[in-house]
Amino acid sequence: MATRSGIEAVRAANLGEVLRRVHHDGPTSRAELTAGTGLNRSTVADLVQALAEDGLVNEGEPNQTRRVGRPSPVVSASPDVVAIAVLPEVDALEIAAVGFGAELREYVRFGPVRTTQAVAEKVAEQLALWRAGALSAVRIVGLGVAVPGLVRSQDGLIRLAPHLGWEDEDLGTMLSARTGLSVSVGNDASLGARAEHLFGSAHDVADAVYLNGGASGIGGGIVLGGRLIGGADGYAGEWGQNRPSIAGGDRRTDHGVLEDEVSRSRLLEVLGIAVADDALLATSLAASDDPAVRAEVDRQRRILASTLANAINVLNPRRIVLGGFLAMLRERDAEEFERLVRESALDAPGSQSEVRSAQLGDKRILIGAAEAAFDTLLADPLA
Repeated sequence: MATRSGIEAVRAANLGEVLRRVHHDGPTSRAELTAGTGLNRSTVADLVQALAEDGLVNEGEPNQTRRVGRPSPVVSASPDVVAIAVLPEVDALEIAAVGFGAELREYVRFGPVRTTQAVAEKVAEQLALWRAGALSAVRIVGLGVAVPGLVRSQDGLIRLAPHLGWEDEDLGTMLSARTGLSVSVGNDASLGARAEHLFGSAHDVADAVYLNGGASGIGGGIVLGGRLIGGADGYAGEWGQNRPSIAGGDRRTDHGVLEDEVSRSRLLEVLGIAVADDALLATSLAASDDPAVRAEVDRQRRILASTLANAINVLNPRRIVLGGFLAMLRERDAEEFERLVRESALDAPGSQSEVRSAQLGDKRILIGAAEAAFDTLLADPLA
């Protein structure tokens, strides 16, 4: 493979920046792209033309509300480009096709699939169906996998996903061999954090903490200075393994690990429900007036608030975003929950931090997985 010249590398980076802006920010005028990138008008026009010729963006009519100066054409990401997102969980296997701008194009949910080999086969089977039907006319640029466990950032190896029973599994290579796509594998909660930072409740802040409560427990992600922080090997954000301060009457386990104390399964148990997706769980919690349910929710809220206060004290985020059943705990009484958090945090960082629920709903992790799959394209759109 020939070595790329410096000029070619700069052009690839500029193409990626233009495409990234219309992908993350939505339809954007050429004038706004010029101002945002710092490039001159003729360079932006050339980049947009190249991306349009490759089917990655479309140009539309100028914004007619502009009253001063020459109208500027509007550039939007093409609807004919998608990434495939995969989320294997203990209770289900979810697969989606996600377009630019976090648009969910196709979605299917299967029952739990127990082995990495079975996951790879199921994904390949579903992708073949989509390629022959619903996605026959679109470009599929890659595949992203969100795993509830420890994923090594250097090569995507799943070091440990205890709830799935996986250890040192190379699911990415299996999927690439069966689908012919480039594959990116990452931690589910870190990818959820990325999605909420790009498109959701943390879109307008540079420093945020995200905690996700799912069927496999609690994980999270950290965004500082606008960048997702993975740590030395990609394992940062394992909030579920923290041991928060828990009053004696609130403790239910000897070791006091957060995800064993603040637990989706405990909520289902007290509700008397064996299995539920997030929608059913949220509805059941909101409808229940059982004192035992209220007591368990309040207990979990107190422990979660203590954990978030520690996050504020250590990381000084402007915003904390809660997803999954953790958002349901907050929404039981959002104002009171924020008071509990600030009560345990230092005054200075606590007064400047706020807690919100995830904005992207139950597809946030799939959107994050798709974003990881888009990375290669955004790095060099015309490669």
